[in-house]
Amino acid sequence: MPDKTVDLNWTLYEITERYPELIEVLFGLGFAGVKNPAMRESHGRQMTLKAGCGHMGLSEDQVAAALRAKGFAVKS
Repeated sequence: MPDKTVDLNWTLYEITERYPELIEVLFGLGFAGVKNPAMRESHGRQMTLKAGCGHMGLSEDQVAAALRAKGFAVKS
């Protein structure tokens, strides 16, 4: 089992602070603001990964699959 876990209820800021390597993964999924430090500090502190999926029309399963492909466990 992977030792790195991401919870879909965590904020984008929290996820990218814990796992900076996920900035590229999230960017590739369409979370363009994660590459901008100011956006991560402001909007990223309020937006959860789950809420971001809803805003962008992504399925949580799609995002979870991308995270699992990088060796992360995913909680919802």
